[in-house]
Amino acid sequence: MTFLEELTWRGMVHNLTPGLEELMQKEQITGYWGIDPTAPSLTVGNLAAGMMLIHLQRAGHKPIALVGGATGMIGDPSGKSEERQLKSVEELQYNISRQKIQLERLLDFSDTPNGAVLLNNYDWFKDMPVLNFLRDVGKHLTVNYMMDKDSVKTRMETGISFTEFSYQLIQGYDFVYLYKHHNCKLQVGGSDQWGNITAGIELTRRMEQGEVFAVTCPLLTKADGTKFGKSEKGNIWLDAELTSPYQFYQFWLNASDEDARKFIRIFTFLTEDEILQLEQDQMNNPHLRPIQKRLAELVTTMIHGADEYRKAIQASAILFGEGTKEMLQALTEKQLLEIFDGVPQSVLARSEVEAGTDLTTFLSATGVYASKGDARRNITANAVSLNKQKIALPDYTVTTADLLNNTYILVQKGKKNYHLIVVK
Repeated sequence: MTFLEELTWRGMVHNLTPGLEELMQKEQITGYWGIDPTAPSLTVGNLAAGMMLIHLQRAGHKPIALVGGATGMIGDPSGKSEERQLKSVEELQYNISRQKIQLERLLDFSDTPNGAVLLNNYDWFKDMPVLNFLRDVGKHLTVNYMMDKDSVKTRMETGISFTEFSYQLIQGYDFVYLYKHHNCKLQVGGSDQWGNITAGIELTRRMEQGEVFAVTCPLLTKADGTKFGKSEKGNIWLDAELTSPYQFYQFWLNASDEDARKFIRIFTFLTEDEILQLEQDQMNNPHLRPIQKRLAELVTTMIHGADEYRKAIQASAILFGEGTKEMLQALTEKQLLEIFDGVPQSVLARSEVEAGTDLTTFLSATGVYASKGDARRNITANAVSLNKQKIALPDYTVTTADLLNNTYILVQKGKKNYHLIVVK
């Protein structure tokens, strides 16, 4: 299957310049994806375009990951209703160093004929005199042409600075430079970049008399109309420090059936037959959610590795399954708080635990139950667990030996109701 055939059946083609399929059948080509470094991490929203570059390499062609050290200083107006806050060179370089780690998980940067290359457009813009840029690049695109782009049109009423107006020229010149110095003939990206990409195609034609091509993927939204790549708390990042592997795993696991069918085509390398079989399994046993489980497994493993995927499975078992005290004790404080984020919490003085307190008093004093009588009834009914262990004795003594990470005690009422006690 060719590169474009692969993208097409996966639903990953939105815009396409003619002639690309014919060119790719004749020769190995080089293609690039431009990456915005204004944050220290890529998001799952960026990942769809990144998958296009991975498919390009898997098809035997050469990928360039281009980080925008220069364009990041300007700010892309595409999809923005107001001016971006400008970033310093130092901040952008830090962000690039973090993004590089993520890119090395996605692409093969080995010294092979189709090994990926990481470039930074700051390297060719930093010493370019402004007069040279205006004379040699700016003269090739008219203001009328630039104003016809959606990224500019949508800002004409609210206002757009010359800085952001010039963005498409700067990004467009990237294509010229890569064509000239790396024989790069393809750019991939999200559909919101089509205007900037076609500006690059036009510049390359005018400045180098070169023919270059583009393919973009659709911008993803969820079935409920909300923005893809967002949770209630914000972006879903690829950086484990910003979105933990457990939270990342849960994002995919909680996808709706409609979204999961779309996402598993875009974000995994399963074949069409494998996906159709998963869809049949989902239809036969919808409560088992086989598509979501496989999707969460493959994407979490691709981004964070198999070990972090296994830890995410264990964390889910603790929250939703038959987790053990030993599994709880193995968690770091950060992991514990992530898993039980949102459950009710109470604070108890450390002196109470150090002296030892009976379970009935402990549960009523922390508000887990409204009264000692209520607590006692539930304990004797075998409906109370401490740190995933059933406790059926009302006079059980809670001590510092029950603390997790020397600070927490997890109370479980029945099967699904949790209460986290913070001992200070």
